[in-house]
Amino acid sequence: MFGGGGFALFGAMHYWLPKFTGRMYNHKIAVISWAFVFVGFNVTYMAMQAVGVQGMPRRYYDYLPEFQPLNVVATVGSWVLAIGLIVMFINLWRGIRQGAPVGNNPWGGATLEWDIPSPPPMENFGEEDPVVTKGPYDYKGVVADEY
Repeated sequence: MFGGGGFALFGAMHYWLPKFTGRMYNHKIAVISWAFVFVGFNVTYMAMQAVGVQGMPRRYYDYLPEFQPLNVVATVGSWVLAIGLIVMFINLWRGIRQGAPVGNNPWGGATLEWDIPSPPPMENFGEEDPVVTKGPYDYKGVVADEY
């Protein structure tokens, strides 16, 4: 559940943070934290999978000595995962507090939410409804804002 839900949540946080706050996180640190989270997650859960295939029973408070090496690998992987998560959350928090200001469309999206200011005003489009003149996948003339 962490792999599917967690990675989707973290991706959404990185995608929408500039729109919600009007500020950008440090992209290089985000890539580094992603690498730690990815490696830590895979090491942790692959070691747990291997131990399970070898026959380690579930929900035991202790394990047999033959399962120790892979349990140690899983533990170290969880530490790497935790480091990546801590770095990621600190980077996002710093982006919210003191990140570089971004324009309305930092990713170069063609849909309506990228036409309103960042952060969005209370009424989004104001008094006038937007006029849609192109499809959501028509990227002609769409340029990502510099940040």
